[in-house]
Amino acid sequence: MLDDVATKLKFRDRIEQNPALKHSYKVGVGIVGFLVLGAGIVMIPLPGPGWLVVIAGLAILSTEFEWAERLLKFTKRNVLAWTRWVARQSLWVRMLIGLATLAFVYGVIVVTLHITGVPHWVPDWVPLWR
Repeated sequence: MLDDVATKLKFRDRIEQNPALKHSYKVGVGIVGFLVLGAGIVMIPLPGPGWLVVIAGLAILSTEFEWAERLLKFTKRNVLAWTRWVARQSLWVRMLIGLATLAFVYGVIVVTLHITGVPHWVPDWVPLWR
């Protein structure tokens, strides 16, 4: 849909005609794409829509970079394969995967708080490294 709008506005044509604008646009897309991608990578082990944001960052980068388009296809294919595989498993296997994920997320949070320091507003009874 955005490609149709860009085509009607001749957005890409105007960028392609001006080498300085083309370079600046590519750098801008790279910066925004890597910021979104980095935020998504941070969110993968932490609570949040990590993989969704990673895919959004790769989608932004894929508008200008061929390698990002290949990586986006690879990522989408493997995330979907993992999701389908988990959905086919029995309830106890899915529960074990959920518990392992929960333990991993808790570990990442504890290590992060250990490195950065536990905020003063966290009560002392919360079982975290201090």
